[in-house]
Amino acid sequence: MASRKFIVVGGGIAGLCTAIALRNKGFDVDVFEGASRLKESGAGLGVGANALQAMKRLGLGDKLLEKGKVLQAARIVNEKGGLIAKTDSVKVSSLFGTDNITIHRADLLHILAESLPGDGIWTNKKCVSVTQHSGGGVTVGFQDGSTVTGDGLIAADGIRSAIRQQLMPEATPRYAGYTCWRSVVAGVPRGYEATTFTETWGSKGRFGIVPLQGDRVYWFACINAAARDPKFADFRKAALIRHFEGYHSPIRELLEASNDDALLHNDIYDLKPFNRFAFGSIVLVGDAAHATTPNLGQGAGQAMEDAVFLAECLANHSSVEEAYVRFERLRLARTRKIVNTSRTIGKVAQFESKLLCGIRNGLFRAIPARMNVRQLRFLLDVKFDVR
Repeated sequence: MASRKFIVVGGGIAGLCTAIALRNKGFDVDVFEGASRLKESGAGLGVGANALQAMKRLGLGDKLLEKGKVLQAARIVNEKGGLIAKTDSVKVSSLFGTDNITIHRADLLHILAESLPGDGIWTNKKCVSVTQHSGGGVTVGFQDGSTVTGDGLIAADGIRSAIRQQLMPEATPRYAGYTCWRSVVAGVPRGYEATTFTETWGSKGRFGIVPLQGDRVYWFACINAAARDPKFADFRKAALIRHFEGYHSPIRELLEASNDDALLHNDIYDLKPFNRFAFGSIVLVGDAAHATTPNLGQGAGQAMEDAVFLAECLANHSSVEEAYVRFERLRLARTRKIVNTSRTIGKVAQFESKLLCGIRNGLFRAIPARMNVRQLRFLLDVKFDVR
């Protein structure tokens, strides 16, 4: 069983986590990435208690804690800084057995990549064809003319997955209705609580402030827009400062400290939940399977969970196809709920009507703090038993 060979297409968080999980179970795994090198750009991301538990199962929990920033609290405020809702992250950590942290994407990818042997990661390998064999197994063809054959293929090639396109051509990304800018700034603004994640909900858009280790702050700004809206094509630092004029401190200070060259801008998309992830000797994981909007901070976390569940399923089934179907059954309902909940939160958070914003804020303020923690249970309390 342990000699089975697996092909992972995609060298992002999902692909690397999956490769590590399978190698830990004794499987032969290679990762094939289409780009010339593993992508280390990006900004910050959240690793919730569920995801950190998954990383501990991969043997990497301590490394993430070493590079990550432990959160003490998460707040939602209005544009003037008035509190809408607050969650005590320390209490959440005590309930679910581990911390909630933030980490820079580049630091996370470095931890993952160094946990795999150098000869197990191939770059400049753009997948162009996939052929399943009647007797089992699969062959992947690459743009450079090379091929590789294995017992199973794991498609971890992102929201615009080329492999998924072959299997489900009708499954295309759907626009969430807003566009987003992100960046990382050195130095913690005066008066800002460097252990608190803050998200501002206002009629002109949403602004998030996320502390990172090393006196860095990751921020993001979301504005309602049409997909590929030309109005925002050249929207940079100065335009963002004007747009968020009147929002509370330190939003302006963070924007002023940002570098236009370091701004990341992209429209936000997700995938309408599917009814299957398994296709014979091929399985979809990560964003290729269940890309979500970032409103629950679960994009990376669900990829980490996928890795643990898939490795356990393969270790407990002699048939690759049966293991993939078992994985699918374990993951479909949970990822569907997360995708749908995150999309709904995004719609509510992006209200532009001052009347609706006022009603929303009042309703959120009326929710007891204990209810906020209780509502997190479905996200953070995960049982990794696949039997």
